[in-house]
This record gives sequence, C-alpha cells and structure tokens, in this order.
Amino acid sequence: MSLPHAILTALLERPSSGLELTRRFDKSIGYFWSATHQQIYRELGKLEAEGYIRALPSEQPARGQKKSYEVLPAGRAELARWTAAAQDPKPMRDTMLLRLRASAVVGTAGIEADLHRHLALHQRQLAEYEEIQKRDFPPGKDTPQDRLRHLVLRAGIDLETFWTQWLTHALEEFGQLGDEPAVLRPESGGRPPV
Repeated sequence: MSLPHAILTALLERPSSGLELTRRFDKSIGYFWSATHQQIYRELGKLEAEGYIRALPSEQPARGQKKSYEVLPAGRAELARWTAAAQDPKPMRDTMLLRLRASAVVGTAGIEADLHRHLALHQRQLAEYEEIQKRDFPPGKDTPQDRLRHLVLRAGIDLETFWTQWLTHALEEFGQLGDEPAVLRPESGGRPPV
C-alpha cells in the first residue's frame, strides 16, 4: 500500500503530471521506493477515483496535453493517517546472502566475481548519495522539512556504507578460503550451524 502514499507525498511537495512524477521517482523517491511509469499512472487513476487527488484544470484542450495532479484534503488526511500508523519492519530478503549460503553446499563458482560486481555497484550508489548530500544539504539548510529529507538520504548513505563494508569483508573471507572451500556433503552428515 506504499506506492499510493509515495505518490501523495510527491504531489504534496509539488503538483505534477504522471511523466514528471516518473522523473521525480527516478531521481529521489525511487531510491527507496521504485515504481514504473505504468504503475504510477495506474495509481494516479485509483487515487483520483478515491477522491484523494484531482487533475488540475488545463488552459488548453486536454487532448494531447499532460494532466497535472494535486492532492485534495482527503488525500492529505489519508497520508497523515498512514504516516501516523504503526508498521513493523519488513524482514530482510537478499538474493546475494541466500546465494552465499547456497555456495556453502554447492561450491563457490562465479560468486566471487559477482561479489566484486556488487561492491562496485554499491560504491557507485554511495558516491551518488554523497554527491546529492553535498549538493542538496549544505550546512545551514536545516528547516524541519530539509532535516527529514536529509534523514532519508542518510539512511541510504548508511545502508550503502554497510554494504560496501560487508562486501569488502566478504571478499577478504574469500581470499582466505583458498582454491577449494569446504563444501558440506549430505553423505558426511555435515549440517550448517544456522
């Protein structure tokens, strides 16, 4: 149920068309809640049908013109209700961690190269977040809204820092495994500790 709330948030920050929302998702909200162009348009239709948003009147005929949307009072109330509601954290699901666990029983062919690739991807993402922080949150930019937006960015920076550190550690471990890491075999009765 979070995509509609992400859209309401973006529209409260600035009324936008579906295309503008897609671009904004690609540049900001999409870092922590991604959505395709089709998903955004589908949700805009639902939000409009529920009375949470409305298309802004156009000065020209609507055919071929992009519609811009704004949030109505009911949409603001829904976003406030959702923001205030308690929610449990989602359990972590990461394919790389599962693949590492599987490599303990089937061997590590190919996984070290992918660890290097993941490290490079996380390093690039971290550098991008740090650049956004420098650009968008200089010293002294500390309104309550800026501080909350910066807090979200800090979460991204901290997560990417975690992943780069963890992947570096994982690659160090791989360096100590030697050519053939021990593989648990069903006939040996070996069982993993967790």
